[in-house]
Amino acid sequence: MLVRRLRPEDAAAVGALTVAAYEPFLDGPDDPYVARLLDVARRDAEAEVWVAVDDDGTPLGAVTSCPAGSPWREVGRDHEGEFRMLAVAPGAQGRGVGRALVATCLERSREAGFTGMALSSLPEQTGGHALYRSVGFERAPERDWAPYPGVDLWVFTRGL
Repeated sequence: MLVRRLRPEDAAAVGALTVAAYEPFLDGPDDPYVARLLDVARRDAEAEVWVAVDDDGTPLGAVTSCPAGSPWREVGRDHEGEFRMLAVAPGAQGRGVGRALVATCLERSREAGFTGMALSSLPEQTGGHALYRSVGFERAPERDWAPYPGVDLWVFTRGL
């Protein structure tokens, strides 16, 4: 497995795998968040989309790393990096893909001079929570927030 920046030819596959990974948490195919999940090229233009690929180049997972100034940042404070939309293809889960993508985000944030990292997650995304805790993230309930009525997000943070 290799983690690298998104290439234009990856965008459709990355969008599809992201929707597939988020499907249990969406309100069906008409959920407005689906369009944001599919808009991979825009995310990469306004942030950084990192892709984990198999030996044959097949995307296995992706994450959006949100550098300083990115409009995709939601909860990162001035000293914190942030990532969003961590997704692993359902058939690739349990293979260390998510862990490799998180490690890439941590490394990128350190390189950018951040001293911490923050992210948001739905309370139901317990698989992600286990991963985050295993790499040093802790809940920061005082920073929990709701981007829309009925969509409550938990915040996780860690130092770098």
